[in-house]
Amino acid sequence: MMKNRIVLFIAVFLMTVTMSFGQDKPDFEKIKALKVAFFTERLSLSSNEAESFWPIYNEYEEKRHRLGKEQYHGFYSKLGDENISEKEADALLNKYLSIEEEEEELDKAFMLKVKKMLSAKKTLLLVKAEKDFQKELIRGYRKKHGGR
Repeated sequence: MMKNRIVLFIAVFLMTVTMSFGQDKPDFEKIKALKVAFFTERLSLSSNEAESFWPIYNEYEEKRHRLGKEQYHGFYSKLGDENISEKEADALLNKYLSIEEEEEELDKAFMLKVKKMLSAKKTLLLVKAEKDFQKELIRGYRKKHGGR
């Protein structure tokens, strides 16, 4: 019975991911909903665990997104500028390194919170689930757009 549920879940997940990339712009709300279902299933979260986990995860993701945006606007958008002075390049590099350190600290604090809330084992499962989810999204995108 459980095996059938998992197979059904994966089939629905893959169909939805593939369809969500059928549009020019991916529907980030759909992707987020798929992620919630994917992680909840992979981590075997109870309703109490999910209730505690998701607000912390959402806050973490929001902070990561903000740092990524800051990094893009502060660094990557100026990366190809050949007219940048050495002083400006040094400042950009320092900003980049600072954001990298912030991301590392954010990741570490998040993992410790999750470990305390769930367990070390479920925290490792989360790391794997994040990688697997990214792979599924990429696979769905490639399938839809004729890639490898």
